[in-house]
Amino acid sequence: MRVIVIGAGILGANAAFHLARAGAEVTVLDPLLEGRATAAGAGIVCPWPSARTDPGWYGFATAAARHYPTLIEALAAGGETDTGYRRSGALVLPGPDGTLEAAEARILARLPDAPEAGTLSRLAPQEARALFPALNPDLPALHLTGGARVDGRRLAAALLRDAERHGARRIADPALDLVTTGGRVTGVLTPDARLEADEVLLCAGAWAPPLLSALNLGLNVQPQRGQIAHFHLQGQDTAAWPVLLPQSGHYMLAFEGSRIVAGATRETGSGFDPRLTAAGAKEVLDNALALAPGLANATLLEFRIGLRPAGPDLAPQLGRAPGWEGLTIGNALGPSGLTLGPLAGALLADLVLGRPPSLDLAPYAPFPA
Repeated sequence: MRVIVIGAGILGANAAFHLARAGAEVTVLDPLLEGRATAAGAGIVCPWPSARTDPGWYGFATAAARHYPTLIEALAAGGETDTGYRRSGALVLPGPDGTLEAAEARILARLPDAPEAGTLSRLAPQEARALFPALNPDLPALHLTGGARVDGRRLAAALLRDAERHGARRIADPALDLVTTGGRVTGVLTPDARLEADEVLLCAGAWAPPLLSALNLGLNVQPQRGQIAHFHLQGQDTAAWPVLLPQSGHYMLAFEGSRIVAGATRETGSGFDPRLTAAGAKEVLDNALALAPGLANATLLEFRIGLRPAGPDLAPQLGRAPGWEGLTIGNALGPSGLTLGPLAGALLADLVLGRPPSLDLAPYAPFPA
């Protein structure tokens, strides 16, 4: 089976990984567009404290968190160990009301069905600061041992390298048009070639709607800008520091190499504008320094800007395109892309290969009836 995957972010890379390992002849179109969400994102894999009430999102997110270790083990078995993934634990911090009771009750209610979340304990401010030394010394925390973090760039690169070792090829071209014959999508037109395929998997994020408009399909997705700050904290071994999850919404996480990442803005209506803005930078820095005053003397290395594919709600959009054979769509992962992407890619690969996905995708149809 010949499969073209349009998009090489976390969703497309995961799908290509599974398709290539299943023996499909895979071509990945990677347009290397400025503002790609995966290239900017630093992911937190810790859905259990979330206050989101949509059971569809929570069910998918918990299944995705459960899937992560399996994926990382498969990559390691193939020689890919530089994935940026680590089960570092998470500190859930008070929200505007200064309390932890609501978050604690929510997590405790979920733990019996989520053993992968680990254990939960309350920490006094000094105990929380012992785990994340730059933290505000006045903040107590809930410590959840199963929280994890991931570097989107490194994970996507590892997945694509593995796919290429299994015969996939990657082309640095955008898709200009979907090629159709009758009621079937039969390939993709790029600036350099017309590529034929038995199946096309469209994982182009916020750039997908124009490709579908020619098929009279209106995908309800728009770009949402996220601005994310990266710091270097000289002299600190930050590799094992936990993820910080304040109930206010802005997060912080740490990687090896004394790197701290803080974000992120959620700018709906930004359009395709991957600029760093004064207001965005101020929002991120103000929140970061309130959360972790120990970053005041850190080196500000860079800001990364991503254009997340955001749908009308928080649910992903995954499934076959109605009225068209040979076309499958994966989109709308929004700010949860690095949590949801690995499982979503595996499920879409199964769908393309004609195998029943392990999770019912009907609730996530991209064009609901």
